[in-house]
Amino acid sequence: MQLIKHWATTLDDYTIDLAWSPDGALLAAASAAGPVSLFAAVTGKLNVELPGHEHGTNCLAWMPGRGTLASGGQDGAVKFWDATAQQHISTTSLGNAWVDHLSWSGGSLAGGEPVPGYLFAAAGRNLSALRPDATLAHRFTPAPKTITALAAQPAGGSVAAAHFGGVVLWDADDFLVQKELPYDNGIHALVWSPDNKWLVSGNQDPSVHLWIPEENIELHMSGYEGKVKFLSFDHGSRWLATSGGSDACIWDCSGQGPEGREPAMLPHEAPICGVAFQNRHGLLATASTNGVVQLWSPERQQPLRATVKMPGTPTKLAWSPDDRLLAIGSDKGAVYVLKSEA
Repeated sequence: MQLIKHWATTLDDYTIDLAWSPDGALLAAASAAGPVSLFAAVTGKLNVELPGHEHGTNCLAWMPGRGTLASGGQDGAVKFWDATAQQHISTTSLGNAWVDHLSWSGGSLAGGEPVPGYLFAAAGRNLSALRPDATLAHRFTPAPKTITALAAQPAGGSVAAAHFGGVVLWDADDFLVQKELPYDNGIHALVWSPDNKWLVSGNQDPSVHLWIPEENIELHMSGYEGKVKFLSFDHGSRWLATSGGSDACIWDCSGQGPEGREPAMLPHEAPICGVAFQNRHGLLATASTNGVVQLWSPERQQPLRATVKMPGTPTKLAWSPDDRLLAIGSDKGAVYVLKSEA
């Protein structure tokens, strides 16, 4: 298998986030300096550079099934953008704290068409729910400490918000507390398994903690070299990829989960700074701080499929919705879009 350069470009600053539009036609790239650029997926042509946020943009999130992009920034605001009209729609101010995390809830109609629910936005200790028209639907009770990670359940039932000391599961429809999951340390990352069974945190201590909220079950996996900041589940909810050292660690979450099982270790020569499974297929992309990006098939006896060397440290990995293209951002502002070919 090969990773072939499809196109590349350079932003005016550190690439802080990348997000593919739901139809895969556009790649949104946020520069830490503020601008948000929309590139055509096929050609790499810059369709438009949106002004983004004063002082800097932090995060991006496309509305499910729609051509609306949301962004959060250092100005304490969430902005909505119409990608088709290439213009700003509206701004919702959430206060003075930076908006660091965005996550859409939603569901599907009988035919499978995605239906957007609320956009959840975390700024400091505050969590807010915004409607698809960008109006404020709810402000939640402030968290005890800064919200450090946010993840909406794939089925749309709840949203998980982490802070030092634990995770709160809020109902995504009536905004009431479903569960409080104590964890006596800092949390850097949250991810749900696609089947909605597992909620996983990557932690400062350093470790990975797993909950099955519906069954009040929790597991703890320790022994990492460093803080665990990156997590990714495969589309079948079996494999969990984690950072935390110079090897990507792969846990088998089938059945009762990974406790008592030995993980697979996928080696790099520098600390892992990104892990991303494809959306509908089985390839895993991993990145390390020395610029190396590798593709793996975790179920194979010889899992390594491809290796490329990038200029600079990768900051973000993002697969296109059809899994054909892998977008990689770097600390130097470079954005590479690679095509995976057998």
